[in-house]
Amino acid sequence: MSGHSKFANIKHKKEKNDAAKGKIFTVIGKEIAIAVKAGGANPDSNSKLRDVIAKAKSNNMPNDTIERSIKKAAGNLSAVNYESIRYEGYGPRGVAVIVDVLTDNKNRSAANVRAAFTKGGGNMGTTGCVSFMFDEKGQIIIPKDEDEEIDEEELMMAALDAGAEDFLSEDDCFEIITDPDDFSSVREALEAAGYEPEEAEITMIPQTYTELTDEDDIKKMNKLLDMLDEDDDVKNVYHNLDE
Repeated sequence: MSGHSKFANIKHKKEKNDAAKGKIFTVIGKEIAIAVKAGGANPDSNSKLRDVIAKAKSNNMPNDTIERSIKKAAGNLSAVNYESIRYEGYGPRGVAVIVDVLTDNKNRSAANVRAAFTKGGGNMGTTGCVSFMFDEKGQIIIPKDEDEEIDEEELMMAALDAGAEDFLSEDDCFEIITDPDDFSSVREALEAAGYEPEEAEITMIPQTYTELTDEDDIKKMNKLLDMLDEDDDVKNVYHNLDE
């Protein structure tokens, strides 16, 4: 998890190993299936599908893989049965954790997530037990390219004019924050203006953070996060650990 700014729960730096990339493609394939089932296979009339395609491209998913995933989902609508489920709980010392999964077997997913919490020194809670401690926001990451300098003021004005709520300049990127309902229109406006997001999605931003100082607690928290990251059903993990 990136710790470069107050939005420390966002991983805007992509892991490069094949296993991580394979998992990302698996999750995106499920998201495409859900988007197609909900709104059809034409991205021109399906904003959710457009968002997932943009996410796929930012993760360097090949165009032919994206097209195959859309065609597969469109041809097997009756077979697309992924569920989106949110689990909430606590890590060591009460660190708040939210886990979003996309699964075709909720019993398997629940067991795996519960095992991760248990082995990570935490415990699963009830729905809503920690989500009130987060704000749901759209987040768009524009990388700072040394070879092609971006005019910060122009980007900020383009983002705000498109409906963004906040604009932040960090060491290696610009962060644009939106209301979830405005996320798609802001992202599309920035792309139309020639900006290429490194990452863009709806996320959960902590209102406050919890610090771990005990080495054993830190190891347990890392164990919890590693187990969740390795689970192909897990789409996103959000937490309020101060790193």
